[in-house]
Amino acid sequence: MTHLPRRDIIALGLMTFALFIGAGNIIFPPIIAQQAGEQIWLAAAGFLITAVGLPVITIMALSRMQGSIENISRPLGHVTSLLFTVVCYLSVGPLFATPRTATISYEIGFSSYFGTSSSHLFIYSALYFFVVAWVSLYPNKLLDSVGHILAPLKIVLLAILGLSAVIVPRELFAPAIGHYIDHPVSEGFISGYLTMDTLGALVFGIVIVQAIQSRGVSDPKLITKYAVIASLISGVGLTLLYVSLFKLGMLSHDIAPNAVNGAVILHAYVQHVFGNLGGLLLSSLIFLACMVTAIGLTCSCAEYFSQLTKISYKLLVIVLIIFSFLISNLGLTKLITVSVPVLSTIYPPSIVIIILSFFWTFWNKPQHVVIPVTIVAFIFGVIDGFKVAGFSKLLPDFIQHLPLSEQNLAWLIPSFSALIICIIIDRYND
Repeated sequence: MTHLPRRDIIALGLMTFALFIGAGNIIFPPIIAQQAGEQIWLAAAGFLITAVGLPVITIMALSRMQGSIENISRPLGHVTSLLFTVVCYLSVGPLFATPRTATISYEIGFSSYFGTSSSHLFIYSALYFFVVAWVSLYPNKLLDSVGHILAPLKIVLLAILGLSAVIVPRELFAPAIGHYIDHPVSEGFISGYLTMDTLGALVFGIVIVQAIQSRGVSDPKLITKYAVIASLISGVGLTLLYVSLFKLGMLSHDIAPNAVNGAVILHAYVQHVFGNLGGLLLSSLIFLACMVTAIGLTCSCAEYFSQLTKISYKLLVIVLIIFSFLISNLGLTKLITVSVPVLSTIYPPSIVIIILSFFWTFWNKPQHVVIPVTIVAFIFGVIDGFKVAGFSKLLPDFIQHLPLSEQNLAWLIPSFSALIICIIIDRYND
C-alpha cells in the first residue's frame, strides 16, 4: 500500500482545480456581477452551488467507482450506460469543449494582436494543439507536467488578477437588470449550471484517478480518499477565484458600462489596473487556462476510448487532436450554436445520475429508481435543448409555462416528483 506524500496531494488538488478553469469560468462571474448589481451576493450564492458544488460532488462520486462514467451510470443498463458515456466524452471532448478552448483562447487572448483572420486562427490552433498533444501523450507524467508546472503558473496568474480585484478599494452597486431583479439566486444558479463544469468533472474523474495510480497507489479506499481531498482543494480554489471575479465585476460599471460579455469587462479591467502589461497578463492567463483544460479533456477521452476499443492510447491522442483542430477552425460562433442545445439536453440527466449514485444502497433495486428519474430528466432536457436552439415555437404552449421554465430548470420539479414516487414503489415492493 503506497501513500501519497503531502507535496503530491497538494499538486493533485492544484491539478484538479486547474483542469476546471477554462476561459468560460473566468469570463462568466464578471458579467454576472455587473448585471446583478446590488443583488450580486445572492446571484453569487446560486452560481457557487452549480459551478463549485456539483463538480466537487461529481469528482467524489466518480472516485468511488474508479473514475468511470459507465460505473456511475450502471443502473441504466449496459447499452444505455455505454451510450451515455460515449455522448459525454464526445460532447465535452473533440466535438465541442476541446475545440472551443482553442477558439476562445485566440479570440479573447490574441485576436486583438493578430486580427480575426481565419488563417491566423489556423496557425494559432495548429501550434496550440501541438502543445496539447505533446503533454497528453504522456499521461503518467501528468501530475508532474500539469500538477507541478502548468497548474502553479496558471494559479499565479489567477492570483494576480484575483488579488488585484480584492485590493482595489472602489465598489459601485448599480441596480440589477433582467432576471437578476426578481430571481437573483436562480439566475446565478443557471449561470453556474451553464459553465458545464459538471460534465467536465465526469470526464476528468478518470484523469484524477490515474494520476493517483501513477504514483503507485492501488488501494481503492486510498484512491477515493485522495480524489476527495483533491476535489475539496479545487472547490476551495474555485470559490476564492469566483468571489474575487465577482468583486472584479462590481468594479466594472465605470470602466466597462453595459458590457455585452465578461471578456469585454476583463479587457477593460486589466488595461485600467495594469496598463500596457494588462493585455499580456490576460493573454497568458487565458492561454494557460484553456491549455490545461484541453490537456485534461484529451487525456480522459483518449484513455476511455482506448479501454473501449483497445486502440493505442497515443494513436487516439493524435486522432482526437487532429479532429479537435479541424473543428476549432469552424469558428467560435458556429461551435456555440451547435454545442449549447446538445449540452443543455444532456445536463439534467447527468445531474440526476451523479446525485442518485450516492443512494444506491438505500434501494432494493436501484435501476427501478434511477431509470425512470433519468428518463424524466432527459425528456425535459430535450425540451430545454429545443428552447435554446430557437425552436420553442414548436413546443406546446403549456410546456413553455411550466414552473421554472423561464430559468431552464423545468426538469427539476418533475424529476424530484418522479424520484419520490419511485422510492415509494421500491420500498413497498421489498
